[in-house]
Amino acid sequence: MSEIKDSFQVREADLTGDVYLRNYMIKVYNYMTTGLLVTAFFGWLIANIPQIQQLFFQVVATEQGSYLGLTILGWIAVFAPLVLVLIINPVLARGNVQGGFALFMLFSALMGLSIANVLFTYTGDSITRIFVVTAAMFAATSFYGSVTKKDLTSLGSFLFMGLIGVIIAMVVNAFLQSPALYYAYTIIGVFIFIGLTAYDTQKIKAYYSSMDSTAIMQAKAINGALSLYLDFINLFLMLLSLFGDRK
Repeated sequence: MSEIKDSFQVREADLTGDVYLRNYMIKVYNYMTTGLLVTAFFGWLIANIPQIQQLFFQVVATEQGSYLGLTILGWIAVFAPLVLVLIINPVLARGNVQGGFALFMLFSALMGLSIANVLFTYTGDSITRIFVVTAAMFAATSFYGSVTKKDLTSLGSFLFMGLIGVIIAMVVNAFLQSPALYYAYTIIGVFIFIGLTAYDTQKIKAYYSSMDSTAIMQAKAINGALSLYLDFINLFLMLLSLFGDRK
């Protein structure tokens, strides 16, 4: 009887651990979703309110025609997220959860500036369609990363090297303006961010510990949400570049 009782207690502990882990992952996805909503909101504001739009964009006239360029404030806002990404993790590591969350929201708001140009370039129908496709792909891949027993650590290292290669190709193509190279690194980028979604999800789950304090657990959740947010946004932009309908 004692053995049966002990087995029930072990199973009850496992189920409790599963509940806590599930709640932790839900918290990660909630943080990520909040960031995406903030990005969408500020992107919409910049794209639809002329007074705000003029702070970040200006019409640049050339011999070939005119295009929408960035103001000085616009350039600052574009590069600011790169700085914030480097700051968020150290702030969270010091246990400053409120500060880390505030920086994540600021990062998400500034990213709205980057996607505002997407709203100028692509039709609303195609943006909606690609967003739905991205959400479905992200959900399926993230689910795989959370349930697979396969260790994706080696895959993560490979994908990171591939990501560096894509970034180098993007910089080179800024000068070459080669359509073939553009489509090549964009297609590769889609597969890289699909893989990174699974890898990051597994890593976030592995970093969970029931022994963590509430503050540490929230800091880990925000950090994980930032990783998944970047995977989602980049996957969306890559797919939009390939399949979006331009205005």
